[in-house]
Amino acid sequence: MTADEHDRLAFVLHDHRKPQPHFDLRLEEDGVLRSWAVPKGLPTTSSQDRLAVAVPDHDLDHVDYSDADKSVADTGWWEEVDRNDRRLVFVLHGRTGSRRYALIRTGRDWLLHLTRDQP
Repeated sequence: MTADEHDRLAFVLHDHRKPQPHFDLRLEEDGVLRSWAVPKGLPTTSSQDRLAVAVPDHDLDHVDYSDADKSVADTGWWEEVDRNDRRLVFVLHGRTGSRRYALIRTGRDWLLHLTRDQP
């Protein structure tokens, strides 16, 4: 493994089937997986915004965790593009390619947005 690969931060998208179907987006940061529940999954066009509810951080061992009610929908590494108090722009480098998203704070919750400008 190269030094660059060691420096990459992991992400995982979990597909939950219970209690209600939803996805969890988890981004490695500061030794934990910061997590958001995304009820309708990641947006597929830039005209969609999806609700993303911040949930408690998870341990890094959740990167490849699955069980009878949870599976890994995608995994890989992520990179930060831009950040301020209200917005985090990042690129997910997953199994099927790279996509740029923005998490936008709306107060208590967040919106997940697929940016028009893609890598």
